[in-house]
Amino acid sequence: MPNRANDWLRQAERDLEQAQDSRQAARHEWACFASHQAAEKAVKALHLHLGQEAWGHAVARLLVDLPATAEASETLIEEGRVLDNFYIPARHPNSHSEGAPFEHYGPLQSEEAIHHAREILAFVHPQMA
Repeated sequence: MPNRANDWLRQAERDLEQAQDSRQAARHEWACFASHQAAEKAVKALHLHLGQEAWGHAVARLLVDLPATAEASETLIEEGRVLDNFYIPARHPNSHSEGAPFEHYGPLQSEEAIHHAREILAFVHPQMA
């Protein structure tokens, strides 16, 4: 079976582009979710590149589970934790006590999410080069 790591990384890059487009369109909840997806797919790409399978959607856990040869910093893991907060609540109305998800996310959240996703992709890229 071929190694699909590059496919995962290319999709991560596209998801980050979607996050930026969503932010520009003031769809901040989608920018946050797409940022999470970009980071998740990038870290899964790195796992595949290193010959490992990775399951789940928690970016922080995926970073922690990398082998010592690709160890993520505590700062990067913390950025993953921030992104993990956007996986479900940014999409599901029952994740908040009231209001639709788009009412809970704005430019500050989407800017932070995109920044963290960029940092994670910047960590992954040189290890897969």
